[in-house]
Amino acid sequence: MALNFEQKQVIVAEVAEVARTAFSAVAAEYRGITVEDMTELRVQARNNGVYLRVVKNTLARRAVKDTEFECMTEGLTGPLVLAFSQEDPGAAARVIKDFTKQNDRLNVTLVAIGGQMLAPSELETLAKLPTYDQALSMLMSVMQAPIQKLAQTMNEVPGKLVRTVAAIRDAKEAA
Repeated sequence: MALNFEQKQVIVAEVAEVARTAFSAVAAEYRGITVEDMTELRVQARNNGVYLRVVKNTLARRAVKDTEFECMTEGLTGPLVLAFSQEDPGAAARVIKDFTKQNDRLNVTLVAIGGQMLAPSELETLAKLPTYDQALSMLMSVMQAPIQKLAQTMNEVPGKLVRTVAAIRDAKEAA
């Protein structure tokens, strides 16, 4: 299906808007994947806050121009599906990584985060980044640790005094 100029402009504008707000991007070659599998991938992406789109490479190059994903321009060749993380940096990598476990025909070719290209092998590292809630809970546990240690230390002083008095009492009773 050929697209007219207005339809191409709409696609470029939509992808460019997503690229401006995205945290990270993954491009993967989808050659040989069935329609049912692509539908499953789209559902997983939608459920995890990932924008997933198959776009012609020339349109994708125009869309990522003047965004932090401009570094991907050179690698946009072949039939690619673009995945942009909308909610947290590792979301797209997690979705693609999980899908490649089931379907080995999806081949990751480009990975970018923060205006920097990563090797496709770095997908695993990007997928391991914590979500916002996980990062927040890690921060709270780090902030809570000194207070917890102080409370334990303060509680230990009267506890040690009570144990010492009890030991003296036991020693006098035994004598």
